[in-house]
Amino acid sequence: MRPFLPFAIRDVLFLSITLGLVWLDASLADRGVLGLAIGVTAGLFVPYAGFLAHEWGHLAGTLLSGGRAHAPSSLVTFFLFFFDVETSTRRQFLAMSYGGYLATLGVVALLALWIDVSRLSGVIALVLSVIGIGVTFARELPTTWSVARGGPLPTGGVYRGTPTA
Repeated sequence: MRPFLPFAIRDVLFLSITLGLVWLDASLADRGVLGLAIGVTAGLFVPYAGFLAHEWGHLAGTLLSGGRAHAPSSLVTFFLFFFDVETSTRRQFLAMSYGGYLATLGVVALLALWIDVSRLSGVIALVLSVIGIGVTFARELPTTWSVARGGPLPTGGVYRGTPTA
């Protein structure tokens, strides 16, 4: 878990800022330019926070199943980790996949309970979250389904072998 600590700090800071913006947006009575900017920013940040939760779910599934994951070399990256397909098993791959889906279900539950669609931030957050979830499932479900039915583990992209020194 140690190589992922900087990413955890980064993502906790991002989540804190997002929650602060959502709180500030909800408490603003004045909907002037500043209120609009805060609302739009909060609405954009919420779906990205959901994406981060999805990625952390994948990582949790990987690590809890004993799979191997490698941290990216930079904090400025889209994905949280690379799944090691050379040393991980089909079961570990599926645990990694299901971890992301489970985290996404948690995000959906939080959105349903928490998002205020009477505010611009809530509408933006909800629309972008639905689009993001649809795109994520369209990209990930076919791979998970293939592996679950006996297909080979994927390669390329975030599916890599053990890095050489």
